[in-house]
Amino acid sequence: MPRAERTATTRPERRTTGRRRAPTATVVLLVRHGTTETTGKELPGRAPGLHLSEHGRRQAEDVAARIGAMSQPPADDRPRGNGQRSKPPRVAAVYASPLERTRETAAPIAQALGLEVVPDEGLLELDTGEWTGIELKAAMKRKEWATIQRYPSGFAFPGGESFLAMQTRMVSTLDRLRAAHPGETIVAVSHADPIRAAVAHAMGTHLDLFQRIVVSPCSLTAIAYGDGGPIVLKVNETGTGGSLVAS
Repeated sequence: MPRAERTATTRPERRTTGRRRAPTATVVLLVRHGTTETTGKELPGRAPGLHLSEHGRRQAEDVAARIGAMSQPPADDRPRGNGQRSKPPRVAAVYASPLERTRETAAPIAQALGLEVVPDEGLLELDTGEWTGIELKAAMKRKEWATIQRYPSGFAFPGGESFLAMQTRMVSTLDRLRAAHPGETIVAVSHADPIRAAVAHAMGTHLDLFQRIVVSPCSLTAIAYGDGGPIVLKVNETGTGGSLVAS
């Protein structure tokens, strides 16, 4: 075989040495709405006309301040080991369930960030159907209550929604919002059960155990959604927030 031909056929392929940058996860800050006059007393469901109480409005202002503080550089903003300064997450959008109590909670958050509230029906409360508006004391006396607490994945409210359908809706909604904001931080103001269901899904916990997750009014829960799957960063935070970095 001629020398030139042998050289051409045995030349190794050139490989690039540059490293691909890993895709940045989208961080979703899930906020439960503030308290209303029926919180802890009734099953409000999707009943219209339910507004925040005075205490709930103060809670909304507080969580708005906490989220706003996350977008500010830390007081000690010295260069890190790589010579770069820390970069706080900038919130790109504020979404909320269309119900009054969630939109009223989202309003001061959006104002603090210089954004508008975008309503999204995917963040709606669990539809409790014929149970909407009944007192919790009365609900607890019904034979179905034990199923709701121990086997929610097998229960659907008469004339309403099943827990499983609610979780599927919530997870699909967050996946859609993640796709619309790759690598960004967004706020989603929703309700206790949808947020609990999202956390359970992100942690790989069965829906039948999601009642063990506490989501307080105006609490902050953070989940990072990346190509490798979700990572739960914070759950039910009601005090001063810290760094939203998965470790």
